Amino acid sequence: MGRVAVLGSLNVDVVTLVERHPSPGETVLGQAAGRFAGGKGGNQAAGAARAGTSHVQMLARVGTDEAGAAYVERLAALGIDASPVSTSRTAPTGTALITVDEQGENSIVVIAGANGEPDPSLAHEAGRLEPGDVLLCSLEVDLGTVADAARAAHAAGARVVINLAPYAALPPDVIALADPVVVNESEMRQLADSDLLPQSLLVTFGAAGARWGTEGVDGIPVPTAQVGDTVGAGDAFCGALAAALADGAGPRAALEAANEAGAAAVRWVGAQPDAAL
Repeated sequence: MGRVAVLGSLNVDVVTLVERHPSPGETVLGQAAGRFAGGKGGNQAAGAARAGTSHVQMLARVGTDEAGAAYVERLAALGIDASPVSTSRTAPTGTALITVDEQGENSIVVIAGANGEPDPSLAHEAGRLEPGDVLLCSLEVDLGTVADAARAAHAAGARVVINLAPYAALPPDVIALADPVVVNESEMRQLADSDLLPQSLLVTFGAAGARWGTEGVDGIPVPTAQVGDTVGAGDAFCGALAAALADGAGPRAALEAANEAGAAAVRWVGAQPDAAL
């Protein structure tokens, strides 16, 4: 049974409720809804831990602020090894400023902070993985660090899974070594318009299911009354996928486990369950 190392962002989501979103130049009053754990990296690590894999490791970067310390404490409480998380002396912990109106529509501004800084220590940590381990990467962090970590993990014999989200063009050799590259429909179109050629491609179709090469699964129906929101469903999918692969599952079984996790994630509100910081 292998380990899952997740390289990605840790964002603190600061949520404000508003009657309506302001027009340019306008000020509206809002109601604080809370501070929550978010960021694709943290979401995916939490998803891998929920899937029951025995060892999940977080490769990320935070600031020296209280918010970063609170997030690291949360990871540890979830049973995630946060010892590789590094600290920036110059940038704050990543923050997402989210406003939600009465119709449930949201507007989000992400401040990358420490997530955007290059960090050779994270690539070094990825190079310590072994055959049977899985490195899961997403792209809300420095792309050079992602590329270096993916190469280091692959050279060490670990499996590399790259969630190409938010979409960015990684070097061709990095795309080629991923097994698989995970994209949604929008990202798939952007990938198709590029010169990048993944050897292994997994496409998610939201409620319609997912396909990995010749394997496919249908979406799992969730009654409307039980839907919280779809935020973080894709991250839950990726985390569970990596966990299943680290546990030795083949493509079909891993795809089914990921599909179930994605469907479960729409039943709560927010990117992670009980995510208040």
